[in-house]
Amino acid sequence: MGESYKVAVIGAGTAGLLTARELQKEGHHVTVFEKANKVGGIWLYTPRMESDLLGLDPNREIVHSSLYKSLRTNLPRQAMSFLDYPFVKKEGGDPRTFPGHEEVLRFLEDFANNFGLMELIRFGHEVIRVELVDEVSHEWIVESRTRKSESTWESKEGLFKAVVICNGNETEPNVAEFPGRDTWSGLQMHSHNYRTPEEFENKIVILIGNGPSAVDILKEISPLAKQVHLAVRTPTFQLIRVENYDNVWQHSMIECAHKDGKVVFQDGSVADADAIIHCTGYKYHYPFLKSNEIVTVDDNRVGPLYKHVFPPNLAPWLSFVGLTLGTVVFRVMELQARWVAKVLSGTVELPSEEAMAASVEEHYSEMQKAGVPKRYTHSLLMGEVEYVTWLAAQLNIKPLKMWKVITVFSVIKGALHYGENFRDVWDIDKWIQEIDSSH
Repeated sequence: MGESYKVAVIGAGTAGLLTARELQKEGHHVTVFEKANKVGGIWLYTPRMESDLLGLDPNREIVHSSLYKSLRTNLPRQAMSFLDYPFVKKEGGDPRTFPGHEEVLRFLEDFANNFGLMELIRFGHEVIRVELVDEVSHEWIVESRTRKSESTWESKEGLFKAVVICNGNETEPNVAEFPGRDTWSGLQMHSHNYRTPEEFENKIVILIGNGPSAVDILKEISPLAKQVHLAVRTPTFQLIRVENYDNVWQHSMIECAHKDGKVVFQDGSVADADAIIHCTGYKYHYPFLKSNEIVTVDDNRVGPLYKHVFPPNLAPWLSFVGLTLGTVVFRVMELQARWVAKVLSGTVELPSEEAMAASVEEHYSEMQKAGVPKRYTHSLLMGEVEYVTWLAAQLNIKPLKMWKVITVFSVIKGALHYGENFRDVWDIDKWIQEIDSSH
């Protein structure tokens, strides 16, 4: 066993639980700060919605979870297993290959209980400040607050040698911008605040986006709504066939919205709509992090970060787990968490600060040359296998065949092949066997 430190983990969702488990295995003294009163993070469903449904008001009370009541995973449970803790079907649970969110929460609760993580977690503690107080000793203050009554809070501070930020990236809505948005008379919300379809009965609804949440919400509200109009940036990419629906139309993006309720699309068509739902993703958001501008967020680029985890000149005392997009997230989080824990204990070494900074700059330069927008800095859609294999090599783990077979890219291809009901018709186990036998 190597070095042992006091480490704060921000968040008790998937990333936080994995990180706490790996830190504990390496002998570190772990404290997990969790705003909610249960584990699960994004997987902890609540019917509550924010007072500002678009999420633009910085003073609104934040609801962390973005789950709608009917949500199912868009990755098979085989890909959501951990290396030593499989996501198996359990008696009385949801047996489907693509289970509902309740089954994922149960899996995470069982994981936390199985590894004794509950006693490490300070529930009901919202982190409001993480600040480096000594650049020589690398000590961090973590200030959290707990609610004492409806209107009063109590704040506490603690000193830690290292901090791992695991608070997720699907809570701060990214909202589409178009002329007239702020004066349009109808209902507007971000998918973050969508829960159930009933309020859209007999309404004309516009959905912005064509990712998984837009597709799920379209399928759920179209039987109730009068009309559904899908506004998309890339019409050539379709996870859903609108021609299969009598009351659904696809358009290019919104050109402008008028006070009388009319919405004009860039293709010239017009809808007299009642509601607009922004299914437009999320922003990385760390209002509690005070790093003297060493780590910043610019157009969803959190940086500079070596391999999406360590800021070069604060490593290894500050790290992030779970930032990457376009990946099999549970798999990547587990490897990142193990990497962080072993780097802190000294059993795995990082390159020099200069080498890490050069690696980051090289990544940014390659993106710029390829014309990839800054907001995709942490997307690994085309480089997932390479990244996971690299992490495994740092940890002396032999890459699993599953990592090449089930990637986000392969699941998207499968979904396009099997259609919008892919979760129910795609036999993943048979598919894996066929791939195995062909190699």
